[in-house]
Amino acid sequence: MYDYNTHLNVPKTELDRRFDRLKKHLAKNNVDAALILQRTDLYYFSGTIQQAHLYLPVEGPPLLMVNKSTQRAMAESAIGQIVHLDSPKNIPDVLKAGGHAVPEVLGLELDVLPANLFFTYQRLFPGTRIVDISHAIRLIRSVKSPRELALMRRAAELSDRVAGCVPDLLREGMSELELAGKIEAEARRLGHQGMVRMRLWGSEMFYGHLLSGPSGAVPSFLSSPTGGSGASPAVAQGPGFKTIQRHEPVLVDYMFAYNGYLSDHARIFSLGALPDDLIAAHAAMLEIQQMVKELARPGVRSGELYDRALEKTKALGYGDHFMGVGPERIRFVGHGIGLEVDEYPFLAADQKLELQPGMTVALEPKLIFPDKGVVGIENTHVVTKDGLEQLGKFPEDVIVI
Repeated sequence: MYDYNTHLNVPKTELDRRFDRLKKHLAKNNVDAALILQRTDLYYFSGTIQQAHLYLPVEGPPLLMVNKSTQRAMAESAIGQIVHLDSPKNIPDVLKAGGHAVPEVLGLELDVLPANLFFTYQRLFPGTRIVDISHAIRLIRSVKSPRELALMRRAAELSDRVAGCVPDLLREGMSELELAGKIEAEARRLGHQGMVRMRLWGSEMFYGHLLSGPSGAVPSFLSSPTGGSGASPAVAQGPGFKTIQRHEPVLVDYMFAYNGYLSDHARIFSLGALPDDLIAAHAAMLEIQQMVKELARPGVRSGELYDRALEKTKALGYGDHFMGVGPERIRFVGHGIGLEVDEYPFLAADQKLELQPGMTVALEPKLIFPDKGVVGIENTHVVTKDGLEQLGKFPEDVIVI
């Protein structure tokens, strides 16, 4: 039988800890059971991303009902009860056969569940009240275990290695897409999984953004300070056909995805020296990063960090360029990261979530200058009692080639 990379499986002890945390939330809020479908949540709680429904009752063990591929799910998941499911309409019968009573209150991930599926589950459980448990799931996922942190540390090491290949690949006159292809090939060689997941509806991303000069200031639909022209309006973000010139900032803002977990990592390169004003602006963003790293301690509200970063940026004279330009600027300075790019906590305006040890944050202070491009930095960090521990080690000043 094919191995399916089972040496990378999530251990049962890890899954059990996650179940316990979710069960405590369910019990506290008088929810009888959870039915988990969203791909990333399913992987987090079951260890497999096969087409399946995970039923987690407050009382009793979890039940994984798999449509495709059942054989692979059995090889990948440490859950004790795994059964084949021909169709979602059979879920009530499968639960009954497994000794589960019909739940009076059932939790679903309503932040991402399509409306048609919601109506389907309402029909399947006509006497059941359906409630949203997505916030609880995201809170649980925001605090990483030692195993998760080890995977993210490895992802950050590989991010550093990807950045390290850029000076050997960057050439004047090559297109952004050509350079992106060469860098992404190196990332794949190092084991990048080739997929970057986002939770927000309608959001999507490939490896990240590689932008040069003025294209670094091109906005897009994405909740990001940078956009880029992309290969066409059908994509409308990321590298495009613009050719890279001397003395302009080249942003390599890429994620490395290792065994599901992400490192978000951005550095600025240039062929020949950048103008002094851009060098000074970049140094200002390094100053903002250092300030936030020291302030971001357990108990601090995530929104306060954005407020302090904005206040400091204005004092440095860059308020009109921080995280975008004009009314469409992004009102955050960082975001949680893990299995997805957009996890809790968000270091954003009006956010009140308190930081906890073990949370992981991509901190990305950047300045956008129309007709010039972008400067700034991004690193993945872990919240500790002493502030943020930075995982990426690659040099942070502008790398002049």
